[in-house]
Parts: sequence; structure tokens; C-alpha cells
Amino acid sequence: MAGIYLHIPFCKKACHYCNFHFSTQTTHIQAFVDALLHEIELQQGYLNEPIQTIYFGGGTPSLLNESQLKSIVDAIKTHFEVADTIECTLEANPDDMSPSKLAAWRQLGFNRLSIGIQSFQAPALTWMNRAHSVEQSHAAIVMAKAAGIHNLSIDLIYGTPTLTDEGLMADLDWINQYEINHVSCYALTVEDKTALKKLIEKAQIEDVDPEKQARHFEIVSSRLGAMGMEHYEISNFAKPGFRSQHNSHYWSGKAYLGLGPSAHSFNTISRQWNIANNALYVQSILLDQLNFEIEYLSDADRYNEYMMTSLRRMEGFDLDLIQAKFGDRYYQHSTEILEAMRPKNFFQQNGNCYTLNAKAKFLADGIAADFFILVSAQSS
Repeated sequence: MAGIYLHIPFCKKACHYCNFHFSTQTTHIQAFVDALLHEIELQQGYLNEPIQTIYFGGGTPSLLNESQLKSIVDAIKTHFEVADTIECTLEANPDDMSPSKLAAWRQLGFNRLSIGIQSFQAPALTWMNRAHSVEQSHAAIVMAKAAGIHNLSIDLIYGTPTLTDEGLMADLDWINQYEINHVSCYALTVEDKTALKKLIEKAQIEDVDPEKQARHFEIVSSRLGAMGMEHYEISNFAKPGFRSQHNSHYWSGKAYLGLGPSAHSFNTISRQWNIANNALYVQSILLDQLNFEIEYLSDADRYNEYMMTSLRRMEGFDLDLIQAKFGDRYYQHSTEILEAMRPKNFFQQNGNCYTLNAKAKFLADGIAADFFILVSAQSS
């Protein structure tokens, strides 16, 4: 089974930390939607298996009106084989949500919402330059449940300078009180070309504290675990049966199609990504042209990606699978790195499967990088 991701590149305002592709020029939304509908048609041959998950991300997909969302969903069903039972997710900001919108989204087939709360603490929202208020966050969750959408995911960001340990614990207490089934918790990262990076460089705001972030990660892990949530991926927690199917496709190496500017696609052989420019994206599509770059994946690329995603997941990596899928060279390389890391006690072992222990999870990306084989992929 495969998935489709749609990147909706518009936001009301720019959050200081965000490095995703988006525009605040929302007057151009309809022109983008028209181009997206045509891209769906142009890309109908990219996947040769039924669609099991559809994910509207961004940007802010909840800025689209009901008619625009309906036209996109209808186009996918027209040009792709869609499974009878699918997970259909819409990312939504609290300030965009209302009872009428929620009823419309449910009618259109959206059965999962990912709500960008980020924090229930007003100082943290102000620091991040979020468009919504704490009151809107609470109202959004109540409205979603009242509308009959119970498969809710909440985004939280920890490690911001204004978020205290007590504030983070209060955020997690709200998750428990609202009986939320899925939480994505991200450590604030300072990305290049963001307002946050520039403000820190100018000493206009405080930089992030790595020790505080590590402490917050432990608070998040322990508290959500106590609520019965599986820490199934480094940044994601879910009650049994409520993992994100769409994101799990990414992490398990399944094929997916990305539509919209900057969106990535993967067919197990190559990875491609659309141009990250709204105007050029629309212009190209109007000329029946797909404007993207492509990278053909070598065995080393696929091994590196397997190690990166596996070490972020609770299932870990499997030496037997590495040998079967990549060969003796990669098996030997993996065992050598494991032996070198043994004194650090990063891993729990179950047969030939290795998972990171609780203390090592915060270091997952760095540990994965130590396994990487540095061989350049063939690109064009």
C-alpha cells in the first residue's frame, strides 16, 4: 500500500522557527489549487498500488475552503486507486477550526486531524510567533471531539527558552485530560534561513539550551509513557492502534507520492522533490511540465536511510534483514560499528534486532550517522 502527501504552501503568518516552504500571500491559493489538480492528473502513473493514506500537510492546509478541499480529494479518487479503508489526515491550526468546518472536513472523508497546538502556554506561543491563542487551542480540541473526530494528533514543541519544566508538564497534563491518542513532540531546532536563526544571531532573543532540551525530552518520554502511549518513533507517541499510518509508511520504506511545491516522492528506487517556488510550480504545471529534481538511490543510500529511520523507531534495526537486503558487506559494517559502540551501552538487543535504550533515544540521529556509509549517490 502507498500514500499521497499534499503540500499546501500557505500560512497566515510566519512562525519564527519554521523552515518549511510556505507563503503568506494567500490571495494566490486558488491558482495553486488549480495547478495541484493538474499535477494529480499528470502524476497518476507514479504509484502502481492502491492508496492507503492521504495526508494534507504544509503550510496550513486548514486555510483551504471546503470546495477546494473537495476538488482535491475528488481528483485523487478519480486518478488513483484508493483503498476502501484509508487514513485521511488534515493538518489544522486551532484558529482555523469551527464547528461548521469540522463537519465539512468529516463529510469530505477526513478521519484524522493533526492540530498544531505547539504549547498551551501563552509565553511560548508568543515567543514562537504563533497565530493562535491558548483559548483557541482548548476550543479546537473540544470542537473536534464534538464533531465526532476522535483520531486526533497534537503537535507540541519543547525546549523553547520561555517554556519551563512546569509549563511542559502542564502541557502534557492537558494531553492526558483530553485523552489525546497521538502526540508529536519536537525539540526546537534552530534552522538556517529562519527568523529564529537571525534573531539569535543578532542577540535579540535567547538561544536554545541543549541541556534543557535533553531534560524536556526525558519529561515528555516518561510522562507520555505513563499515560499508556508507545514511544514508537523518536518524536511520536501513540496509544495502541493510533500510530500515524502515513508517517509509518515513510519510516518503513514504502512508496509515496508528494504533490505541491517542495513535496518529496519516493518509489523505492529514486527520490524526487518538486521545485520550492509557488509561482514557478504553477507556471510549470500550466505547461504540462513536472518541475522536480531526482536522485537515484545507491545501496549505500538505502542502507543509510534504513539505519536512520530504524534507529528512530521502537522496532530498531535487524542485522538479519541487513544481510538479506544489502549483503555481507553491510552486515559486517553494522556489526563492527555495534562492537565499537558496545562500551556506551546505547542498545537493547533481542536476537539480532537492536533498539536504542531510553537514555540513547535523544541521540538517535547522531548514533545513526555513525553507521552511515559515505558513498555518493548517482543524481541527475
